[in-house]
Amino acid sequence: MAWVYLIIAAVFEAAWTFSLKFLSFSALKTLRWNTFYSPHAGLPILLPLVGYIIFGIGNIYFFSLAIKQVPTATAYAVWTAVTLVLIKVSEITFMSQRISTAEIFFMLMIMGGIVGLKTVNIN
Repeated sequence: MAWVYLIIAAVFEAAWTFSLKFLSFSALKTLRWNTFYSPHAGLPILLPLVGYIIFGIGNIYFFSLAIKQVPTATAYAVWTAVTLVLIKVSEITFMSQRISTAEIFFMLMIMGGIVGLKTVNIN
């Protein structure tokens, strides 16, 4: 179950990263009570902040569950690698970024390392 927790934590970390990307502190300062819940004014400013908080807490929670069962160094390596791959795939899918052959090769190497860590560390 620890490996599932690691994957969930990585998904939360990738979502946290994108909520941080879209978070604008200067826009938060412009919020007023009369536009706070407005779909056009308040919500586009508030949603990244809410995502930042929720995804951050979810990431910490699931990662803490995973490192109780998997060695910390292994858990951290897998969590980081899966997060990197998820972020890159999200950028390609949702932000129309391009990917090079070298990037594909190195992501496959990362995935190979994850599989290797999983097979060597049978917890």
